[in-house]
Amino acid sequence: VLKLGLAPRMQLNVSVPAASPIGGSLGIGDFAVGVKWRLLEDAPVVHDFAILPSIKLPTGSESAFRGTGTTDFSILLISSRVIGPVAIDLNAGYTVRSGNGTAAPKHATLWTASFGYPLKGRLGAVTEFYGLPGTSGPAGAAGTVALLVGPTFLVHPWLALDAGTILPISGPQPYAVYAGAVWNLGRIW
Repeated sequence: VLKLGLAPRMQLNVSVPAASPIGGSLGIGDFAVGVKWRLLEDAPVVHDFAILPSIKLPTGSESAFRGTGTTDFSILLISSRVIGPVAIDLNAGYTVRSGNGTAAPKHATLWTASFGYPLKGRLGAVTEFYGLPGTSGPAGAAGTVALLVGPTFLVHPWLALDAGTILPISGPQPYAVYAGAVWNLGRIW
């Protein structure tokens, strides 16, 4: 995901995933683009509040299992705040898709509650609960709730690393591990 500041309260998000699914080869998945717009700061209840509307295009190969063949329109509502040393993000999202529902459900929702906190020095951690409520149609699935937990490490003010595990709480969510990096390239213009 490439994130680029467009204005003090606007951020362009571009996602071009690479995927190597079971039974498929490594390649580019579905392209997505959105603009995160922070509407409120220090507001009662929602504190820092943003919306992220986005569109995903069917650019990944369906036959290689890297794309759904659908155009998706999504909106994510984001509430962020810091309480003491803990950064809290609460999100709720909704997606509507093109197609007949055989490759992916026509409608889907999600929620997350994420907590980032320091441990010692540049070492921190994140704990996130998330849920994907059940969907209907030919590609429908039972709802899932899971816990994501892992360490973060600030290598430099412009480079952060994270890793961890995803543990299912309910539903068909598989166990998973993840690793990633965030690199702040700085000001381009």
